[in-house]
Amino acid sequence: MDAQYYVYIMTNKHHTVLYTGVTNDLKRRAYEHREGLGGGFTSKYNVRKLVYYEITQDVHAAIAREKQIKAGSRGKKIELVDSMNPQRKDLYSDL
Repeated sequence: MDAQYYVYIMTNKHHTVLYTGVTNDLKRRAYEHREGLGGGFTSKYNVRKLVYYEITQDVHAAIAREKQIKAGSRGKKIELVDSMNPQRKDLYSDL
């Protein structure tokens, strides 16, 4: 089985905070964010809701895409989320 890497965006309840990350196990990583494990930014700002993700088989492409998204404006991130998930529903249950 080929490895998969995920670039994802999570937000808080009121969609005021956006967090972009990369992982090789999206379900596990989203669970960690939801449960506040690991401390840091996502715990501090209650980032619990998975609203966007992309899949690639190339770890280098995933890291480059994460950097590209992080370098973009908040507006660009919102456009990206809205292109996949205009209702901003929590995608965790779909994993």
